[in-house]
Amino acid sequence: MSRELVNEICAAQPGAEWSDPWGGGHDCWKIGGKTFAVTGAVGTHVSVKTDSVEMAEFLIETGVAERAAYLHRSWVALPLDSAPDELAHRIRHSYRLVRGALPKKVQATLPSL
Repeated sequence: MSRELVNEICAAQPGAEWSDPWGGGHDCWKIGGKTFAVTGAVGTHVSVKTDSVEMAEFLIETGVAERAAYLHRSWVALPLDSAPDELAHRIRHSYRLVRGALPKKVQATLPSL
């Protein structure tokens, strides 16, 4: 899985917006102003949100992911060369989690799922 494919998956999410908030070539994907996926400037991983700290720990313990640096413990870092279906699933799930946690007023302004 390449960084380009990760960006394609992220861009396909309704209302997703790309930014590089820290400069230097980061790929930070947001919905309603909140991050759902980020790849570092020279990163080999994409960081995504999980349902819980327990789910993140499970993914880390089973070798699917690593601890995501600088983010809450419910976030994990998946290698860019992960199985494409696993990576796509985790990105879409992160998107839905973040979108679902947005205020209802913000959600009402977003494109339909």
